[in-house]
Amino acid sequence: MFQNVSELVEQANQLGSVFEVMIALEMETTRMPRTEILKKMEQQLTVMENAVEKGVNGVSSATGLTGGDATKLKEYIERGNFLSGETILTAVRNAVATNEVNAAMGLVCATPTAGSAGVVPGVLFAAKDRLNMNREAMVRFLFTAGAFGLVIANNASISGAEGGCQAEIGSASAIASAALVDASGGTPEMCSAAIAMTLKNMMGLICDPVAGLVEVPCVKRNALGAAQAMISADMALAGITSVIPTDEVIEAMYKVGRQMPSIFKETAEGGLADTPTGREIKMRIFGNPA
Repeated sequence: MFQNVSELVEQANQLGSVFEVMIALEMETTRMPRTEILKKMEQQLTVMENAVEKGVNGVSSATGLTGGDATKLKEYIERGNFLSGETILTAVRNAVATNEVNAAMGLVCATPTAGSAGVVPGVLFAAKDRLNMNREAMVRFLFTAGAFGLVIANNASISGAEGGCQAEIGSASAIASAALVDASGGTPEMCSAAIAMTLKNMMGLICDPVAGLVEVPCVKRNALGAAQAMISADMALAGITSVIPTDEVIEAMYKVGRQMPSIFKETAEGGLADTPTGREIKMRIFGNPA
């Protein structure tokens, strides 16, 4: 069992990949055969695919706060007159699609949470064609993301209620960037660098859901988290490293989360939730408190 990123990287170099380290851990802890473990992850992959497809085709939440933006992005990409690259925009579209489905009470795969479920599949399905990834490679992507996610969960937090949105969207973006580096042929050390750069950029991000719902600003944060993941991956693949070691960055995120006031940790008492419009939306949906 690896306790931190440094140990994970060391074991990955010994076994050949982060994927193999995570498979070995799963076999040890679940006592299931390799084939069954891979099958279960492929089932999760299918859930992700279905959510992206459903969201791109158009959904709307019961409150009407979110929905339809993934379709708008799809049409925008198809027009071809965009400013950023098609791959990164596709990742953004996929992330929005997934979290619009979540907001509409549809089925998503928590990666690592439902509120941050759009980042990993957003990046994965955008990179699939670019990297010519087959089904096996896509499953490997998810195990690699999961391995790094396990480290973050054990050493910091993946919960917005405990660590703010840095712990949710930040963690999701970090593990997506690491998995993308791996899928692109990068080393475990490069995967580690991508995580550090992502978390450093998203450190301190508060969790301030309007009306306490996982809609605003959650859906759009998944979009920008997917974009961040892809940029961090490119930086790491270019050979850029983090001055602060990855495990120290994770520890710093944990400390920031502990020091963050409760109004910024999923309580809907601060940030965007406490704006005039945010308060009006809460009143419109839930009325006066009893």
